[in-house]
Amino acid sequence: MTRNRLLLLIGLPLLLAGFFYWQATKGLPSEAELASFTPALPSTVRDVNGVIVTSYTRERRIFVPYAELPPRLVQAYIAAEDKTFFEHGGIDWLGIVSAVFTNIESLFSDARPVGASTITQQVAKSLVGNEVSLWRKIREAILARRLEAALSKQQILEIYLNQIFLGRNAYGVEAAAQAYFGKSVDGLDLAQMAFMAILPKAPSTYDPIRRRERALGRRDYVLRQMAANDFITETERAAATASPLEAIPNRALPRPRDDYFIEDVRRTLIAQFGEAQENGPNSVYGGGLWIRTSLDPVMQAAAEQAMRDGMTRYEAGRPWRGPVARIEMGDGWPGRLSGTPVALGYRQWSKAVVLAKQGNDSVIGFTDGSSGTLPGRNAARPYRGSNRSAAQVLRPGDVIAVARTPVGWALRQPPEISGGFVAEEVATGRVRAMVGGFDARAQAFNRATQANRQPGSTFKPIVYATAMDNGFTPASIVVDGSYCVFQTKLLGTKCFKNFNNMRSAGPQTLRWGLEQSRNLMTVRIADATGMDRIVTQAKALGVGDYQPVLSIALGAGETTVMKLTNAYAQIFNQGRKLEPGLIDYVQDRSGKVIWRRDNRGCPGCNAPDWNGGPMPRPQGRIEQVMDARTAFQILHVMEGVIQRGTGTALLPLNRPLAGKTGTTNGPNDVWFVGGTQDVVAGLYLGYDQPRSLGGYAQGGTTAAPIWRQWGQVALKDWPTLPFAIPPGVRMVRIDRRSGKRVFGVWPDPGYKPVVIWEAFKPDSEPRRINRAADLFDRRSAGPIRSDAEFLESEGGIY
Repeated sequence: MTRNRLLLLIGLPLLLAGFFYWQATKGLPSEAELASFTPALPSTVRDVNGVIVTSYTRERRIFVPYAELPPRLVQAYIAAEDKTFFEHGGIDWLGIVSAVFTNIESLFSDARPVGASTITQQVAKSLVGNEVSLWRKIREAILARRLEAALSKQQILEIYLNQIFLGRNAYGVEAAAQAYFGKSVDGLDLAQMAFMAILPKAPSTYDPIRRRERALGRRDYVLRQMAANDFITETERAAATASPLEAIPNRALPRPRDDYFIEDVRRTLIAQFGEAQENGPNSVYGGGLWIRTSLDPVMQAAAEQAMRDGMTRYEAGRPWRGPVARIEMGDGWPGRLSGTPVALGYRQWSKAVVLAKQGNDSVIGFTDGSSGTLPGRNAARPYRGSNRSAAQVLRPGDVIAVARTPVGWALRQPPEISGGFVAEEVATGRVRAMVGGFDARAQAFNRATQANRQPGSTFKPIVYATAMDNGFTPASIVVDGSYCVFQTKLLGTKCFKNFNNMRSAGPQTLRWGLEQSRNLMTVRIADATGMDRIVTQAKALGVGDYQPVLSIALGAGETTVMKLTNAYAQIFNQGRKLEPGLIDYVQDRSGKVIWRRDNRGCPGCNAPDWNGGPMPRPQGRIEQVMDARTAFQILHVMEGVIQRGTGTALLPLNRPLAGKTGTTNGPNDVWFVGGTQDVVAGLYLGYDQPRSLGGYAQGGTTAAPIWRQWGQVALKDWPTLPFAIPPGVRMVRIDRRSGKRVFGVWPDPGYKPVVIWEAFKPDSEPRRINRAADLFDRRSAGPIRSDAEFLESEGGIY
């Protein structure tokens, strides 16, 4: 009995201790898990040149390996936080005892209580939470011992100095160095390093601007501790102590540039890798990914400027619609103004609130608390629906957009019209630029990828290309005349008409029909070709999946700018399939490529030397979504759209261009899609809730000038190249208006030449005309020759 009691007395405490330890360690990471621990890091986005554009982060956090940390900075933190760090095993027992006695003494004085957490325990604390309890301290101590067993001292310091919160939303020393001093850690001087070391305990307590004296006192304490531990000399301490504390003002995290492009990349990455660290090791906001995008900064900036200029140009002269928002006046108005989303778009525009009125003049305030005056003469636009001016209806609390001009602040109005723009590389499908509206800060909806709009006449090249795959040629004669079709007994007969009720032009070439964007010819061609074939071709190009009805031939089906631009890029790419993409590849935090857009194999591409054989090429079959010869034929016809058709607004670019304008019914939307041998870009303008833009708005006069403005900047450094002609295409001289074949006369490079080169598939070219002179001034052209005689005299080459 005595023996059983003894066993009980010994076993019960052991059992309770085991249960207590099991409860304390439940949920804590094991030593193996700690050995593979990786801190949460933001993901970094680079453009096509490898230049950093932005980071996906909710915190300032920049990882720096231990080997790249300045030794003096490490010593400053050790002196301030844990003098025996390299000696203890995770818990400083002597420090705990000393802290207990010190804190007992502080109960009877005004002395500040002290803590005894080591750097290792502070790392453990970040893993177990901030709960203030004895239980948490026990779990923290256990985890600290595991950290010491699993990691080296240098690894623990690396985690600590990259994870610790140091104020100003900065996590880690690198982010803090940039937040407080605007420089990297390797650029800090000794005094600045000592200041950094005082921040872990209470960053706000030692704010270098609002609480400078307190921060200086604590900084000097750290310098004394560094000298006491022989990290620095007394001379160095004195010099650092004499240094002033000059920190930069606190600044908010910079907004990502190129918002629509960057946001689309972010959505793609989250779908692929997850958002937060709990979603996986390669999450967007914790995985430390490195993302190489296809963003071209020159093209992107040019697209943003051109689209915004086009929208504001359309808005010019329209009445003022009123303030974009209203806020409550009184104390704190700068904060309320700052939190009000306003689509400013331009960097030179500012958000302001009306503080007071002085006649027609307005006193306006800005987000930084400053104020200015908006003269009434600079806000003279008529107020919509009244006979008063904007200056007369402004009142305190109105949030408005203003811009500084040579005559003072002037009222501005964010445009109500919007639109989308995409520029895509022809050879690869890489998206070089994207604009989804006037300003993503107040218009997050991306109209380049999310807005389904009717493309109008920009769909016509698909109709004409399908026709040329089914017996038509660019020189085929089609009647531009009234055309009616019986639909159903219920719907009756449908009669089509040209844009703006243009009168019929009679028999014309297919080329002329597309250059002049004639609806009647398009419908006649579509009906003869078969709408089932046309919608099949549209689906193959990725434009959309439509019903085979004739109105689709005139662009009545909906699509997006991205889809339509990619369809044109495939035509420009000789009918080869392209998938548009914004991301080239993604690397994990260690640099390993974990996702690549072009994942085709290429044996021998990385060989150290060439073996003299055929050059290696990527494997994989290239899918044709359109006959290469047909693609060039329609491309060649679209060159005529620029040279003498509805797209002549682009002639000043003075380079080979092809494209097509588009204007939908209403007109509700205006389009232009086109490009060069290297780049295709497409855009539309229209209201989000479709309504008429006014009869003067057309693709050629409203959308094409925007494309021209973009091209003047974006294409300036790109080579001027002719469009590549694929095998199997015959270039034949024809009379541009009659479609007849011509001999003895060469194309004139003038504005509207009578004779042009036309692209034909073998055996589809037209028969020759009898006399070349009949085309011009009836001058004698010599004896008439048959086709056989001509071919014999020319050696069969033409």
